[in-house]
Amino acid sequence: METIKNYLEAMFANLPNTAEVKKAKAELLNMMEDKYNELISEGQSENSAVGTVISEFGNLDELAEDLGLTKEVEETREREAKVSRRFLRNEEVLDYLNDKRNSGMMIGIGVMLCIISVCFPILGSLVFHEGAEIYSVAGMFICIGVAIALFVFNGIRLSEWSFLEKEPCQVDMQTAQQVREKRKTFKTTYALMIALGVMLCAMCWLPIAVMQTEIYVSSIFVMVGIGVFLFIYSNSVMDSYDTILKLNDSETISGNYGKENEMEYINKPAQAMMEVYWPTIVCLYLIISFITFEWGITWIIWPIAGILNKILRIALTKEA
Repeated sequence: METIKNYLEAMFANLPNTAEVKKAKAELLNMMEDKYNELISEGQSENSAVGTVISEFGNLDELAEDLGLTKEVEETREREAKVSRRFLRNEEVLDYLNDKRNSGMMIGIGVMLCIISVCFPILGSLVFHEGAEIYSVAGMFICIGVAIALFVFNGIRLSEWSFLEKEPCQVDMQTAQQVREKRKTFKTTYALMIALGVMLCAMCWLPIAVMQTEIYVSSIFVMVGIGVFLFIYSNSVMDSYDTILKLNDSETISGNYGKENEMEYINKPAQAMMEVYWPTIVCLYLIISFITFEWGITWIIWPIAGILNKILRIALTKEA
């Protein structure tokens, strides 16, 4: 029976995501289930019953008139003729997710090295004698050089997936559901990494405030560097899941594959604004804090941002 359901999903995948199509799909599924159960009761094997059901109900062009979907089927054929969507196999999707995870790791380490690199001159001026300052500067440039190498290598490695942003693509229901489960599993880890990253950035002033010595100035950059790494890595992994789940045309039945019951915004600008809301808050927090060095005060940005986020979600989402 699962084979029949999967076949039906593939049959309706590119039809418009309308109430009429959903109703026709449900009616056809009921008819196919009834026929399948009838054949099983007559003594046919599961494979034979599935094959018979698919052969009798598997041609959407012939069933379109009876289901009242003639117009939708014709429009779908015309749309497919104009825009050909590249189908991604499950193996390709898994390779992409793995590459994006590694990409997040490399980019995160690269940015962290760039931030931490300034620790070498700071420590050199405070700890080492004057003749050793050159080694501090060398350490800084080595960190930056390694970071640049990671950026270049990552760019070359991910170039093979650039078609995802340029070409219309599509995945099947099983792949989308698999990605959704991976996203759901990672969601807790994502929240923990973001929370830890925020905490490290918010509390980076604490060591120097407690110890009251300049040597701990470098700890600010170390903690911020680790925090930014957590932001970049976790968002890269989450973005890879979202990229796959958004490949299918949102106007078709397949556009719902793997989607959770997420809130729907009133328009695309509102959705875009909310997607960058927290990254923007993080950037503002770091900019204001580094400019003013009032780390003991700027933490107030987070509770204010949380309240504002709740207000915006209420104002910008559609009513159910």
